[in-house]
Amino acid sequence: MTVVDLSDHAEEFAADPYPYYAKLRAAGPVHRIRTEAAGEVWLIVGHGEARRALADPRLSKDWRVSNLWDGTPAGTPVGTNMLESDPPHHTRLRGLVAREFTARRIEALRPRIQRVTDELLDAMTAGESRTADLVDSLAFPLPMTVICELLGVPDLDRDSFRGWSNEIVSPTGADAEDAAVRAMGEYLAELVEDKRSSPGDDLMSALIRTRDEDGDRLTPDELVGMAFLLLVAGHETTVNLISNGVRALLAHPDQMAALRADFGLVDSAVEEMLRYDGPVENTTYRFAREPFDVGGLVIPAGGSVLVSLAAAGRDAVRFPDPDRFDITRTAVTGNTGRGRGPGHLAFGHGLHFCLGAPLARMEGRIAVRTLLERCPDLALAPGAGPLEWLPGLLMRGVRRLEVRW
Repeated sequence: MTVVDLSDHAEEFAADPYPYYAKLRAAGPVHRIRTEAAGEVWLIVGHGEARRALADPRLSKDWRVSNLWDGTPAGTPVGTNMLESDPPHHTRLRGLVAREFTARRIEALRPRIQRVTDELLDAMTAGESRTADLVDSLAFPLPMTVICELLGVPDLDRDSFRGWSNEIVSPTGADAEDAAVRAMGEYLAELVEDKRSSPGDDLMSALIRTRDEDGDRLTPDELVGMAFLLLVAGHETTVNLISNGVRALLAHPDQMAALRADFGLVDSAVEEMLRYDGPVENTTYRFAREPFDVGGLVIPAGGSVLVSLAAAGRDAVRFPDPDRFDITRTAVTGNTGRGRGPGHLAFGHGLHFCLGAPLARMEGRIAVRTLLERCPDLALAPGAGPLEWLPGLLMRGVRRLEVRW
C-alpha cells in the first residue's frame, strides 16, 4: 500500500492538520504513514474505528509487544506507569491510584483553582501594558500550580521541569528527548524520596502510603512513573486545552459573543474546544498483539499504531459539519454515552481513559470564563507574528499566544 509521508508538508500540516486528516479519512479509516520520530507506523483516522481501537485489548500499550523491541529492558523508571502498561499490571496500578485520586479530592480544588486563576489574571492585567503571552501568563502556570499543589510539590523547579516536559511530549530530537527523560527520572526519584521522608496531606504522600486490601503498594520505580505521568499529563494537556480553546474563540467572534452572553454555555464550550482542536492530536503508541483488522485493512502483528484523536473529532460520520466550531453543539461530551451517541475522544476511551479528565475540564471552564469576564475585549495582539506550533504528532498547541485587551 502507499505510504503517506507527513513530512512532505510539515509546516502546513503543523499549522492545520485537519485538511490532511480529512483526505486520509476519505480514502479509508487507517493508513500507513512515515514520521520523522518513529519511521513507518499505522494511523487510524475514523471516529468509529478509533473508538473501537482504543478499547481493543489486541492493541497493547507495552512497547515490548512491538516488532521493534530488541529484548533490552526498560531504560528508566518514568516508563513504569499505567499509560504504558496492560492488564493485569495496568489494573493494579490504576486501582492503587484511583483509591486516592478521587472525585471528592478533585472537587475540593475548585476554590483554589479559582483563586490561582484570579491571581494570575491580576498579574497579567496589572500595569500599563495591555498585551501578554497567554501561555506564559495563564495557560501554563495555572495547571502547573494546581498539579504541584495536588501532589504536594510546590517547590518544583518549574523552569527545568517545563523544559524536560516540553522535550518529552514535543521532542526536537532523539538525543534531546533521551536526555530529558533521564534528567526528569533522576529529579523525580529525589522528589519521591523527599516526600517519603516528609509526608503531608497530599496526593503523592497518599500514593506512597496507600495499600490495597492485600497489602499491595506502589514500588519506588512505580512511584516515579506515577509522578511523571501525573505531573506531565496533569499540566501539558491543560495548557493546550486553554490556549487552543481561547484561540478558537478568538477566531470565531460569533461564538465568543454567544459565550459572553451566556456563561451557562461554558461547559459545552469546553467540550467543543476539546473536539474541534483538542490538546492531544494523536495517542501514544499502541502495538498489535496479533494481526488486527481495521476497516478491511490488516495491521500485522507487532505493528506500531497511532490513533488520531484530532482526526476522529472532525469525522462527519459522527459530527455533522465537523469543521464548524459551535459551542452549542450537542452530544460531544466524551465517554459518557449521553446525547445522540458516543462523543469526542479527546480524553481517550476504554481502559486508558484519562484519569484527570474531571480536573482538566474544571480548570478549562474556570480559566476560560474568568479570562473573558476580566478581559471583555480580548483579541489577538496586532503584529504578534506567525504562531509557533509544537513539533511532533502527540501534542497540538502553540508555544506562545499573544493577546491584547
